[in-house]
This record gives sequence, structure tokens and C-alpha cells, in this order.
Amino acid sequence: MILVGLIGWPVGHSRSPLMHNAAFRAAGLDGYYALLPVPPQRVGEAVLGLRALGFRGANVTVPHKQAVIPYLDSLTAEARAIGAVNTMVVDEQGTLWGTNTDAPGFMRDLETKGLSFRPLRERGALILGAGGSARAVAYALAMRQVPIHILARRVEQAQTLVASLAPHIPQPGLLQPHPWDELPRWGPRVQLIVHCTPVGMHPHEEASPWPQDLPILPHQWVYDLIYNPPRTRLMAQAQEAGARAWNGLGMLVYQGALAWEQWTGQPAPVEAMWAALNPPNDSPESPQG
Repeated sequence: MILVGLIGWPVGHSRSPLMHNAAFRAAGLDGYYALLPVPPQRVGEAVLGLRALGFRGANVTVPHKQAVIPYLDSLTAEARAIGAVNTMVVDEQGTLWGTNTDAPGFMRDLETKGLSFRPLRERGALILGAGGSARAVAYALAMRQVPIHILARRVEQAQTLVASLAPHIPQPGLLQPHPWDELPRWGPRVQLIVHCTPVGMHPHEEASPWPQDLPILPHQWVYDLIYNPPRTRLMAQAQEAGARAWNGLGMLVYQGALAWEQWTGQPAPVEAMWAALNPPNDSPESPQG
């Protein structure tokens, strides 16, 4: 039996078991994805216990994405650059290694939307926030030669993000930190806006990081990593302006699919994973998307 799971604190809200267990059923594999609530003081024991319990690996969510690193045998280049692990794998030799599928999962979702990277490289991207998810998004875009402006409430956090990613990307000059009050300056200039803060997440659905008097332009793309609610206030603002907008459910699915492939060695049944999460409508232009 293939045993995998999710380590975090708490984990009861997670939708990952739905899509991973659906993937096992669709692929005809004897596997099970379990929720593994681990308090912060027991992280080391939990990580090292994966081998003893016969697990193939586990996902990692907040607040443990950095805390697991000292207990791993090795890290992939993505995990080292981003400074966080969201997927752990126990290989056939018993080696326990960590990777980060958030960055390639985000990029795979963008690619499935049929977006051209030419306007992205010409006009750049704006990332709102400088936390862990922002680091993954910034790394993914920088590796595709996209100029990136990172805005944070505390500009020091954006500066730290840029400094830590710079040694791991081919063109460090692509990353520029800015204080939040420069949003009116950079917002209209970019092609892609990626929201990486919790503003607008359930139960605060009416909140938005975007000022009501700041226009979103019809040619722009807005990607909100929040997927609960499925249509955030920011997405509504973008769609009302004629822009294309998506929530973060696709990133959740594709980062999960990449992890599933690491554990099983088989292509992930992505359609089954989508269906298990039952999105109202994953069309980019849908007002329900």
C-alpha cells in the first residue's frame, strides 16, 4: 500500500485528501492519503517517523514548511531556492528528500490557461505579498525571465525575499522590491498581477488588496492564490474591468499532481483530481471561476 499524507498544524481544513485519494482510485492504485496533524514541537519526530511507518512521503503545510528541512537528507534546487519544502519523498533507498512543487504547480496552471509568455516578459508581473507563497511564485516567474515587482506592507520583507532568491536565479536584476504604497505606480504597468496574501479569504470575502479607485486594465491577468471563496473580491474587480482572472485552485491541483507523481512514479490523473475538488467552474473568464 502507498501511504502518504499531509503534515501541518492544523490540517483539518485541507482539501488535499479529496484529490489525492481520488487520484489513487482513478489510477487503480492501493494508496491512501492521510491527514497528519503535528504540533510544532514534534516536527522532527514526525518527519523521521515517515520511514519507520512505511510512508512514501508527505506534503507539508504551514507552519512546518521550513521546520522540516533540518530533518531531511537532501533538498532539490527548487526547495533550496525557495527556502521551503511542501513535499517530502522517501525513495527506494530510504533517502528522505524534500522538494517544492508550488513553483512548478503555479507555472503549470498558467500554461494550461494558454497564456503567452511574450507579454509577460515585456511588461512583467506584480506580486502582492512577500511570504512563502510569494517566494514560490517569484522563483517560478524569474526562472522564465519575467521581470517581477514585489510589494509588501513591510518593504524589508520584500527586500529579504529578493536577496534570498537572487543567488538562485540566472538574472537577479529581474526581482525588484517595493513598499506597498507604490501599488498605484506599478499596478497599471504590468501584465500579470499575483495576489499572495490572505486578504479576501473566507470568512472575509468582501476584502480586497486592490484599492477600488485604482483601475485594473482589460489586457491584464489577475491570479489570486485564494480559492475559498472561489471568486474573490479581487477577481470580481478584475472581471468587472474586462480583465481575465483566476483563483488558486489550479495551483493547488497541479502542485498536488506533481507531488503524487513523485510518490507513485506514474502520471497523475489530473482530471480526477479536479473533479474531486468539484470547482464550480474553472474557466478563466467565468464570473464564478
